[in-house]
Amino acid sequence: MKDTYVPSELRNFAVVGHASAGKTMLCEAMLMCSGRIGRMGSIAAGTTASDYHASEQQHQFSVHASLLHTEWQGKKFNIVDTPGYADFISEGIGALRVGDFALVVINVAHGLGVGTDTVWDYATHYGLPKIIAINALDKPNTDFDAVLAVAREHFGRTVFPMTIPLDSGPGFSRVLDVLRNEVVTYKPGSNGTYKEETADGELAERVHELHRQLMEYVAESDDALMEKFFAEGVLGEEEIRAGLHKAVQNQVFIPLFAVSAERNVGVARLMDFIAKFGSSPEDRADVPARDGSGLPSTVSLTQPEPVAYVFKTMNEPGVGEMSLFRIYSGSIRTGEELYNRTRQLSERLGQLYMLNGRERVAVQTLKAGDLGAVVKLREARTGDTLCSSRFVVELPKVEYPHPNIHIALRLKAKGDEDKLAVGLATLQQEDPTFRSRVDEEVHQTIMSGQGEIHLQVIVERLARRFGVNVELEEPRIPYRETIRGRAESRYRHKKQTGGAGQFAEVWMRISPGARDSGVAFTESLVGNDVDRVFVPSVEKGVRAVANEGVLAGYRIVDVVVDFFGGKMHPVDSKDIAFQVAGYHAFKECFANASPCLLEPIYTVAITTPEDYVGTILGDLSSRRGRILGIDSDGHFQVIRATVPYKQLAHYTTTVRSLTSGRGRYAENFDHYEEVPSDQVAAILAEAKARKEALAAQK
Repeated sequence: MKDTYVPSELRNFAVVGHASAGKTMLCEAMLMCSGRIGRMGSIAAGTTASDYHASEQQHQFSVHASLLHTEWQGKKFNIVDTPGYADFISEGIGALRVGDFALVVINVAHGLGVGTDTVWDYATHYGLPKIIAINALDKPNTDFDAVLAVAREHFGRTVFPMTIPLDSGPGFSRVLDVLRNEVVTYKPGSNGTYKEETADGELAERVHELHRQLMEYVAESDDALMEKFFAEGVLGEEEIRAGLHKAVQNQVFIPLFAVSAERNVGVARLMDFIAKFGSSPEDRADVPARDGSGLPSTVSLTQPEPVAYVFKTMNEPGVGEMSLFRIYSGSIRTGEELYNRTRQLSERLGQLYMLNGRERVAVQTLKAGDLGAVVKLREARTGDTLCSSRFVVELPKVEYPHPNIHIALRLKAKGDEDKLAVGLATLQQEDPTFRSRVDEEVHQTIMSGQGEIHLQVIVERLARRFGVNVELEEPRIPYRETIRGRAESRYRHKKQTGGAGQFAEVWMRISPGARDSGVAFTESLVGNDVDRVFVPSVEKGVRAVANEGVLAGYRIVDVVVDFFGGKMHPVDSKDIAFQVAGYHAFKECFANASPCLLEPIYTVAITTPEDYVGTILGDLSSRRGRILGIDSDGHFQVIRATVPYKQLAHYTTTVRSLTSGRGRYAENFDHYEEVPSDQVAAILAEAKARKEALAAQK
């Protein structure tokens, strides 16, 4: 391979698709075809170039996006192999953000999954062309035509087979190449070598018909070609080949290839097409940005000043912090200093690398359009823009999905609090779809992610990288306490045990406040019965009760408190006395004002195939859900509802189970409302048991 490539020689693409589509093995086959590796690895043995992290080898599926590179027909392929599980969707989104097209892999046995639709939608969002690979055609009982028909129904009639399997099943070794009118026979051994023969007989007739359809697609991409096609009814081979690149860019047609990644059948033809007709950085030479003042700007591929976008950060054993990036203009060199526009500080670049999973090839320079990695940046994080101080811009960041599953952590060993805090903060910086927080209201450390597997991998990383072992428990529900009525109290605090005594009398009334108004403290004292200097003392007592609760130990909200009178002693009245009196006066008032519990209510959006709508609606009903509406989104239905937070534990897993893995779920906090009366007793009993357990521990 050469040291540097011009943009027209680069092919940057993300390999995406549903879980178990065979993306990693397809990447492995590409590396094998090009001679980048001498032998194909396997998922089971943990020997693939992509899946080299401990968590990937342990679970035998991809967790991280892995950057690979190779050369084919004089073009440099920058391949980003991405996980298929929805739990790690951030990896795929980041890869699509820096790709020039998406290679969408579909397992012929599994068909299209919700993961296929998800990555397809993100690729469309970024304006990326797509190429489809139907994989695993060497497995028994495969039906290429059925999957092709479903893909056309799902993604449009423009999905077009560039190669067709001739003997799919355990003996799969031949494909029909539509563009070249050839039968390509692959030799045993998974090395990707093949021989070519001109198609004849029925195969020639089939190719002829498909060739004409391809001609029509190409003609649609160019007015001059369309005019000639209408006039002459045919396009020459050179005209077809010349128009293919533009047709792919405009997605006038979506090329589809038949492959077996494990046997390395059909992969070379796919790589040929990518090298000759695939997108290059020149197809997106100008990208939007914001200048130093935050105004709209543009970064041009031909501009001399360097601009790079960090699409992933990770901690590599033996190396430390590593940042993966794409260069959108200029060139960068090892040791160069760039300005981090996002963090507003300078970063000195460490050693630059081209990657093949764990393999690192050190380079001194990388140019516009290329992808690479750099070690030990001081502050850079995923989504940051690095640029020249002479041309300050910021590229748009990726909008990642919000976490939708939550779990509480409990340390197994006392004294690991600092290590836990460091570990959670580090992992949160590396993974933009992971969140952690200390919830002071329920007194738990809560971590949130995209699914149970995601959180399980986080726990494993905490143990492996930071030496922190934790146990998992359900997050406590942050109920709130409030009142439905009004009440008044007159509480006297008197303490006389020798020496200076304590005396304070507080007259207080409370009433319901507006929802989400907290606790509003007012005073309407008249005369000189109570010095105004004690008003803050009474308020402190009230706030103490509001924080610790009366009914079940939950925060008190939506109450208006009026301190309207009282009595004091010229000697024994002091701050602490009025705090105590305010504390107990408020507790008495609250207990007599028809107290009740409030629970958090979330809005949820479940995206599901139409076949599962009834199942989801029934499940939501069993969870006290209220349906807000059902909308169409392409081939899916989006069910919107409000559901009590208590009923949403592990709900993302439930949705996937109910929809055979084809549904997805999002949630957002909406409001608090009163807990139904039939639910209150259980909540109070649980709170009492927890209080007794804490007392026993002391």
